[in-house]
Amino acid sequence: MSTLGADEIPHRLAGSYATGFGEEGRAWIAGLPTLAANMLGRWDLERDGTARVGEASLVLPVRLPDGTPAVLRLQMPRQETTAALIGLRTWDGKGMVRLLDHDPVSSSMLLERLDGTRTLASIDDDDVAMSILAELHARLVALPAPQGLRSLGDIASKMQEQVPQAITHLSDPAERRLLQSWASAVAELAGEPGDRMLHWDLHYGNVLAAQREPWLAIDPEPLAGDPGFDLWPALDSRWDDVVAKGDPLRVVRRRFDLLTDVLGLDRARASGWTLGRLLQNSLWDIDDGETRLAPSSVTISDSLLNRRPPANGAPVTTSLPM
Repeated sequence: MSTLGADEIPHRLAGSYATGFGEEGRAWIAGLPTLAANMLGRWDLERDGTARVGEASLVLPVRLPDGTPAVLRLQMPRQETTAALIGLRTWDGKGMVRLLDHDPVSSSMLLERLDGTRTLASIDDDDVAMSILAELHARLVALPAPQGLRSLGDIASKMQEQVPQAITHLSDPAERRLLQSWASAVAELAGEPGDRMLHWDLHYGNVLAAQREPWLAIDPEPLAGDPGFDLWPALDSRWDDVVAKGDPLRVVRRRFDLLTDVLGLDRARASGWTLGRLLQNSLWDIDDGETRLAPSSVTISDSLLNRRPPANGAPVTTSLPM
């Protein structure tokens, strides 16, 4: 059994934990080699490749005692990892990477191994890639959320409380009005927050090629809510490429229509919850010291508000308070 050397821990992961969790994060990073050795021994695993970094984790390619390839995911226990475990157990590999085992004390996970070199972003045709993501997304949100997950209703209430103070930190009056319009959209929908199990971060980079299915989702951050709140990561996928095409409004609208068609969502309601997601992202940015809204958020908002109906006459114009 090969252990983990301290020099194998990426500086990016160490820096992220130090910035985000302070002394607790630095202590967790310092204990990573011991944690890795304990988990490798617990499941009798053999390392099978170079350590990689997840969103907030260290991922070690390993082989099970019978030679089956897998990955050992190490992350600090927190609310997000608890939610991920609930989601992985509930989805049970249906459209999602399969959880093979986990350690409840350390939140370490043993997962099936997918092809980390092939994400959905490797598909050049955006309509094809978005169609694959939409079909996968529809399978994931088909399940009702189990007990123990955060509720979109609680998140919406907290956002509403933060808006008045957050607006004062924006330097552009037009962006203050825009942020308030997003908050108004959330206020209209907050009474019916939904009960589906959401992935919360389903974008091209979080869909990997697999063997038992062509594509599977990874890295869920589940919560209970309306699927409309789950669309933004897909709309924002490969954003530099979207901008480079020269017509981001058209691309976002096409993606939105494809997603809502496949998921069977009411477009006005999905638009409102997507604006709610822009609100959440912006509140986080403002809390980090930003004084302007992210350009991508403004563009996505513009693409959804005051839409012209399509040629077939189906009403898709979103009427939201400004």
